[in-house]
Amino acid sequence: MKVVVAIDSFKGCLSSMDAADAAEKGIRRVYPRAKIIKLAIADGGEGTVEALASQRGAKLVYAGVKNPLGRKIRAAYALLNAKSAVLEVAKASGLPLLKKSELNPLKTSTLGTGELIKNALRRGVKIFTIGIGGSATNDGGMGMLAALGVKFFDVNANKIKNFGGANLIRVARIDCAGMLPELKHAKFTVLCDVDNPFCGKTGAAHIYAPQKGASPEMVKQLDVGLYSFAAVMENTTGRDIRKIPGAGAAGGLGGAFLAFMNAKLERGIDGVLDAVKFEQKLSGTDFVITGEGRLDAQSAMGKAPSGIAERAAKMNIPVIAIAGGIKTGAEKLYETNIAAMFSVCRAPVSLEEAMNPKNAAGNLERLCENIFRLIQMIKKHAGN
Repeated sequence: MKVVVAIDSFKGCLSSMDAADAAEKGIRRVYPRAKIIKLAIADGGEGTVEALASQRGAKLVYAGVKNPLGRKIRAAYALLNAKSAVLEVAKASGLPLLKKSELNPLKTSTLGTGELIKNALRRGVKIFTIGIGGSATNDGGMGMLAALGVKFFDVNANKIKNFGGANLIRVARIDCAGMLPELKHAKFTVLCDVDNPFCGKTGAAHIYAPQKGASPEMVKQLDVGLYSFAAVMENTTGRDIRKIPGAGAAGGLGGAFLAFMNAKLERGIDGVLDAVKFEQKLSGTDFVITGEGRLDAQSAMGKAPSGIAERAAKMNIPVIAIAGGIKTGAEKLYETNIAAMFSVCRAPVSLEEAMNPKNAAGNLERLCENIFRLIQMIKKHAGN
C-alpha cells in the first residue's frame, strides 16, 4: 500500500504537515507497513512559505513590518537561495493577524507586504514567489506599492498617507519616480487561488470584502474605489487590469503586481505542486489523501483539493478528500476526480471545540483509520 498525503492546512487549527502527520497515524493503524509520502501543501494562502520552504531547505528570515492596521509585528519569509525568496501576504497582511472586531477593509492595507518585499530586495533577492491568499485587505495593492516607494496624490495634489480601501477613490495621480531601483531587476510570480477580476460584480470587493468585515454599503464604496483606482493605474502604467482573471486576488493586490511589476499570475496550487514534483511522488500510488479546513463550491475552483485531484486523474489514482466541514456545493469536486469526501467531525460540537488542534488532529487520525479499514475490507472481499 502506497499513499500520498497532501492536505492543505486547516486554517487556524492544523498546519499542512500537522494534518499529514495525523493522517499517517490513522493509516498505519490499518496498514503499518504502508509507504506514506507526506507533502506540505498550500494554494497561495496561509502556509505557502512553509510548503515551499520545506521542500528546498530554505532559510526563514524575519523582518519587522506593519500588520494590516499598522501595528508593528515580525513576519517571516523564506530564502531559497541568495537570489530567490518565497513570501506570503498572510504573514504580513492576513486575516489571522486581526481580531474579528478589527476587520475593516476601509482601513486595512498591504503596507506590511510591501515592507517584506523591500526587506528581501535589500538582501539581494531578485526572484520572488508570492502567495497572495488570505489577506485582510481591499486596498488594490496601494499599501504594498507605497512601501516600495510609490506616491499617491488626490485631485488637489495632496499626498495620501493612509492606504486603506477608503482612500482608493481619492487617488488622482500616481508617482512612480521613487520606486525602489532594485525592482527593475526583480521578477515576480504571484500564486493565487482565485480568478476574480479587479472590480465589478465578481471582483475583489463584491466577492471577498464581506469576509474581511465589509458591510453591503462598504462593498459598494470599495468597488467604486477599485474602478477609479484601476483607471489611474492605467493612466500611469498603460495597462488596464480591470478584467484580468486573478487581478482581484487579495483585494486587488494581484492587479497591482500585474500593472507595476509585470508579474506572472499562476494558480497557487499548480506552483506548489510543481515545486514539490508532485507527479514524481505519485508513481505507484494506490490512494491520495487531500483536503482543507472546509470543502465548498470554491474548493473546485483552483483550490488545493481540486488541483491535486486533477493531476492524480491523469494517472488514474483515486483521491479521497477530508475536511473540518463540508458545505453545499462541494459536490462539484466529484468532477475533478475526488472519489469521496468526509468530515472529521464525529458529533455536533462548538466551533471552538472542533478547531482545538488536539481535537482536530485526533478526529482526523480516527477518520483516516476508518477510511482505510473500509478499503482493507473491500480489498479482502474483492480477493485483492
